[in-house]
Amino acid sequence: MENDRIDFAEVFKKRTKKFVVDNIKFFRTLPKTEEAKIIGRQLLRSSSSVGANYRAACRARSKAEFHSKLSTVVEEADESVFWMEVLIEAEVVNPTDLNYLVDEGNQILKIASASRKTVSAKK
Repeated sequence: MENDRIDFAEVFKKRTKKFVVDNIKFFRTLPKTEEAKIIGRQLLRSSSSVGANYRAACRARSKAEFHSKLSTVVEEADESVFWMEVLIEAEVVNPTDLNYLVDEGNQILKIASASRKTVSAKK
């Protein structure tokens, strides 16, 4: 059981880091308009926080600290999806350019939310 949890944490750590890197690569493709730059920077901040805070959660010294960091991951993943939706709805980007990242952001959000719920139930 402990090994499964460690394996999951390592896989999810890599996945959240890939989410950050993929968002950086996407940012580089944005149009050079002012609104794309502003919203793109917001997306970079929130998506990079997903990876950084999950990594910090894995180093948590207590269940409370783990829960807190996971809560930040949930918030930042949700915010990342929000900024992607704004880019699509404002017609700054083609929806097909963001389908993968929106899906990945939503999956990370669901996984982190479920993990947070599990931790809360164990308190």
